[in-house]
Amino acid sequence: MNIFADIRTLVLDALDGLVREGVLPEGLSTDAITVEPPRDAGHGDMATNAAMVLAKPAQKKPRDIAEALAAKLAGDDRIAAAEVAGPGFLNLRLAPGVWHEILRAALTDPGYGRSKMGNNLRTLVEYVSANPTGPLHVGHTRGAVFGDALAALLDYAGFDVTREYYINDGGAQVDVLARSVYLRYQEAHDLSVDWPEGTYPGDYLIEVGEALKEKVGDAYLDQPEEVWLEEVRLFATDAMMELIRTDLAKLGIVMDNFYSEKSLYGTGKIEKAIERLDAAGLIYRGTLEPPKGKMPEDWEPREQTLFKSTAHGDDVDRPVQKSDGAWTYFAPDIAYHYDKIDRGYDALIDVFGADHGGYVKRMKAAVSALSNGRVPLDVKLTQLVKLYQNGEPYKMSKRAGTFITLADVVDEVGPDVTRFHMLTRKNDAPLDFDFAKVTEQSKDNPVFYVQYAHARVNSVLRKAREAGIDVSDATLAGAELSKLDHAAELALAAKIAEWPRLVEIAARGHEPHRVAFYLYDLASELHGLWHQGNTDESLRFLQDGDNATSQAKIALIRAAQVVIAAGLGILGVTPVTEMR
Repeated sequence: MNIFADIRTLVLDALDGLVREGVLPEGLSTDAITVEPPRDAGHGDMATNAAMVLAKPAQKKPRDIAEALAAKLAGDDRIAAAEVAGPGFLNLRLAPGVWHEILRAALTDPGYGRSKMGNNLRTLVEYVSANPTGPLHVGHTRGAVFGDALAALLDYAGFDVTREYYINDGGAQVDVLARSVYLRYQEAHDLSVDWPEGTYPGDYLIEVGEALKEKVGDAYLDQPEEVWLEEVRLFATDAMMELIRTDLAKLGIVMDNFYSEKSLYGTGKIEKAIERLDAAGLIYRGTLEPPKGKMPEDWEPREQTLFKSTAHGDDVDRPVQKSDGAWTYFAPDIAYHYDKIDRGYDALIDVFGADHGGYVKRMKAAVSALSNGRVPLDVKLTQLVKLYQNGEPYKMSKRAGTFITLADVVDEVGPDVTRFHMLTRKNDAPLDFDFAKVTEQSKDNPVFYVQYAHARVNSVLRKAREAGIDVSDATLAGAELSKLDHAAELALAAKIAEWPRLVEIAARGHEPHRVAFYLYDLASELHGLWHQGNTDESLRFLQDGDNATSQAKIALIRAAQVVIAAGLGILGVTPVTEMR
């Protein structure tokens, strides 16, 4: 039950009536008409911009349209009042019975808030995709949480979602990993080694070196690189991916697919993708102008094979093959996305770190060209995370050597706190993560505040059962909800009513942080009502000797708890039953 969608339909039906009556001309577009909460709650429950949108094409004053529309809407039982404001905005107040029906829906419909807007559109969300050269660090953590919450949100909104991790195992970095593991392998044989610049000296490779020794004994000692490099590279990559899977599991993240970059080489997939672009007239031989500012690593002052990405919105054309015939870094990425399109996905989402911002336009250009504009690609960038402990920069991880790992963060504060706090800022805004603040029990800590609201409802349910009151959802849904008539109670019901609308807005914008923001606001309404009950006995959830009123009030907060649990589920956070 999406009351905002229902009232918008009511508005559109009323406008159709005005067209039939000759008040408005035919053929008006209603696409831009919205029904949403007013900026000032004192103005009503909902507001519509219908008159403002239609005034110019209808060649009428917006206020005249608003007054005619208000008269039409006033005849519906759901509308308690329709008031014209300013130049032509229309504020609506809903009958209390509307809120009561919403509470019943939240208590009886397991899918309350879910949407079919996605229409089962096959959507691939690629996220994390860290190089398999070490454990995931805190920057990966934010991308992992964001991508996973986005995938869950889209699933909740009716999309057919696949979660995918792209293993960057085709580049030079995996050769460096293999050499680093070989050094640990030598150490496992009690040999002294020197660590060349650029290798990975973190302690996390000690166990890998020892495991390699256990597998091959001394077979690789004193052997040239060509003897052991390929086998050690495969062994090391497998070990790192197992470590990464373990790290992701700490956050409750399970991927549907792991896609290997290496599988693109020697299989004709890169050639197939480039041929597809060539057939569209988008591949040519040429020399690029030297770039301004920082020199990119893929620029060569000589003729090479270029993709005419400017034909699809990019700033400059991009090299796909170097003058010596080797593929650029961009070529396998093109092939990978062509493979995504080939697998039949209708929409693609890539979650990148902020340092990949320069890749956005070229990647969108490639997908547009490869799919003839049919498949949209949205690239979401996650900004940096700064870690603190009581306001002081957090110390580096000894295990990783140079950075703070995902495991460090989760082991310190737990997966629920980690996930929720990573979503308290929009993905492209920097995030401060203070270990002391994210675990403190106060209103300033969003995850505590939301979890506390969920636990508080549990405490009321428990006390009600002890008092012999039936608080099953079915019984609460049948309670005398007309007893809920205080402004604070109706405000909480109105916030619950926003949930289905919020889901669609967040899913449409690929913005799971909106769920976290909404849950905080919903928790604020619930806590506020709780505190008012401290001074106004009529607002207390348990009314001595009046089970009917108690059940009505408990129905309200139980409906709020249902929505909180659903929202936390999207964020990947486990609702708590009691605070300790």
